[in-house]
Amino acid sequence: MSEQILAQIAQELGLGQGQVRACAQLLDEGATVPFVARYRKEMTGSLDEVAILAVRDRLGQLRELEARREAILKSLAERELLTPELEGKIQAAATMAILEDLYLPFRPKRRTRGMMAKEKGLEPLALLVWEQDPALDPLAQAAAFVDAEKGVDDPAQALAGARDIMAEWINEDAGVRAALRQLFEQKAVMASKVITGQEEAGAKFKDYFAWEEPAAGAAGHRVLAMRRGEKEGHLLLRVLPPQDQALPLLTSLVVKNGSPAGQEVGTAASDAYKRLLAPALETELRLALKERADLEAVKVFAANLRELLLAAPLGQKRVLAIDPGFRTGCKLACLDAQGRMLHHDLINILTPRQLEEAGQKISALVAQYAMEAIAIGNGTASRETEALVRGLELPRAILLVVVSEAGASVYSASEVARQEFPDLDVSVRGAVSIGRRLMDPLAELVKIDPKSIGVGQYQHDVDQGELKRSLEDVVTSCVNAVGVEVNTASPQLLAYVSGLGPALAKAIVAHREQNGPFQDRRQLLKVPRLGPKAFEQAAGFLRIRGGVEPLDASAVHPESYPLVQAMARDLGATVSELLRDQDLRRRLEPQRYVSADKGLPTITDILGELDKPGRDPRQAFEAFAFAEGVHEMKDLEPGMRLPGIVTNVTNFGAFVDVGVHQDGLVHISQLAERYVSDPHQVVKVADRVMVTVLEVDLARGRISLSMRQDPQAARRGEKAQPQERPPDRRGQKPAKPPAPAAPAAFNNPFAKALGRLGKD
Repeated sequence: MSEQILAQIAQELGLGQGQVRACAQLLDEGATVPFVARYRKEMTGSLDEVAILAVRDRLGQLRELEARREAILKSLAERELLTPELEGKIQAAATMAILEDLYLPFRPKRRTRGMMAKEKGLEPLALLVWEQDPALDPLAQAAAFVDAEKGVDDPAQALAGARDIMAEWINEDAGVRAALRQLFEQKAVMASKVITGQEEAGAKFKDYFAWEEPAAGAAGHRVLAMRRGEKEGHLLLRVLPPQDQALPLLTSLVVKNGSPAGQEVGTAASDAYKRLLAPALETELRLALKERADLEAVKVFAANLRELLLAAPLGQKRVLAIDPGFRTGCKLACLDAQGRMLHHDLINILTPRQLEEAGQKISALVAQYAMEAIAIGNGTASRETEALVRGLELPRAILLVVVSEAGASVYSASEVARQEFPDLDVSVRGAVSIGRRLMDPLAELVKIDPKSIGVGQYQHDVDQGELKRSLEDVVTSCVNAVGVEVNTASPQLLAYVSGLGPALAKAIVAHREQNGPFQDRRQLLKVPRLGPKAFEQAAGFLRIRGGVEPLDASAVHPESYPLVQAMARDLGATVSELLRDQDLRRRLEPQRYVSADKGLPTITDILGELDKPGRDPRQAFEAFAFAEGVHEMKDLEPGMRLPGIVTNVTNFGAFVDVGVHQDGLVHISQLAERYVSDPHQVVKVADRVMVTVLEVDLARGRISLSMRQDPQAARRGEKAQPQERPPDRRGQKPAKPPAPAAPAAFNNPFAKALGRLGKD
């Protein structure tokens, strides 16, 4: 690999060249990002996952650039067009745009006006005019090129053909394109307007019916919104610099003087700009803006998805899951502590008699199966079902949680669900999924395409390949951060473990079903096609609790077992005693165990694992309840202060579920008393917050909310006040409010994860 590329990446990312080299080498050898970040810290200088991903992605971009460079050089050499000067420029090209500009004059292309003019023998005339000799009379010179047989009937036609040739020279000049590209990047205006007759059909794009802003500062969500409006046929969109700046710039680059020949070149330049350069550079800039907007949107989606996946699990509890509904009834599923279905049933809640029977059935099932928690989906009839359950005389210890249904229907109809429950109706499968989400959101949500969870902005408009890769990176990171119980995990969860993938995940489950639970990590090597390399990558992220090797329940990698055993021997203890006895661990001296391949970072990680083996990085579960008596949008009134759950965070604000089946928007200006540049600095998906209702638009289904203590405080310049904490599930407010701060992370992942812009 080129040292030049490594040096460039190191400089761009602010890393050491040795760090980049080691990281690239490990990735090229098949190591995964989680493995490199956790178990190869000495090699990379303790790069974290974010830095490793940045190295990986930039390395891919630069390698793509190099591959294109080689292809261009090969093409030019084969056609005997490559000169030493041109080769030097191509080798020095730092971006794909510069590279393509250099190749443009030599790229095979369709017949153009300039080509046809050359076929008529007009290139010598173009060369004469291009010199811009003050004494030259272009029209007189053009008379010599009149040839009726070639389709040149008079001097004016000859001169027009020469201008076509010059226009293409101007268009293909790399210096000209670079200068105009800079003007486009700095001065272009993004302007949209409504197409006549589309005012009603495109009402959702009303904000962009007459919109202008500098393209350089256009927010990603506005770029995507205008592009969508254009795609759906409601808006006209242009991205151009002022013509009175572009044409003078171009003229200054190609016109030498004001002679008649210079005027002809100026006319050719104007034609080149309007017909060739402006359309090409506008397309290029639009693509660049789209790419930037895509990256912003993907980043938002990834951040939201991470919070949702790492939301606190209830854990192994017996759960009664309810998928509510009016017309088709509420589907019930009783799950044991491992998520296996024990029983399923149906209740109806339309009439008083049905409500009474439904309550009796729920109470009976809770008692019969010793349920410890009740999970209710947040779709249609959710609040009515919740009210029914709260009105029952159930044991106080039973938790009642409203759970997000986002993506549950996708799972219910998926091949995964059919394999798990071949004999169940899709609605019952949905209830099972709702219950399992309460127990372990990560383990259940990995079964669903992340895009179906709906925590992004314009996710169907962005580059789908980039989105897929980014979201898979997030899921992989979360799964490996938490660790996976190899004896209970689904194939879908195992597939995200470092070094495995779908095929090996299925092989592990098949081996487990045929031979019984794994007793230690080394038994994984008996799984067909799971070789030493895959074992090295995966072993540290797989957990075996209650096995023959106590370290198998931790994140200590098997390659470090001898080191831990040496620690135990030095203390005259066994590994099990070392894990149990904190006083023993305190006697260890980390520096004593540093070696050539195990530095202090690895030793520190190992000691941390010995303190809390296999610890779950997710926070403890905490229940939540919406405000009583607020079930629909019509129940909302301006000024109401309500508890809510953040379901989606975008660059312009956050969407909050207050229990009325429609998320409200907290605009970025209403997130805090202070100025907020990035909503993610204030809130995250699944945070629980207190909001004030500002406005309710029933006709358009929009709710405006504020997280400020006083939504008008900004106008009066007042300072922030301590934020009120939402009541607990029994409606009791805490005795002591928290100190003024951004809202604490809400550990209930089961809010409706469908923001208004995430429903597409």
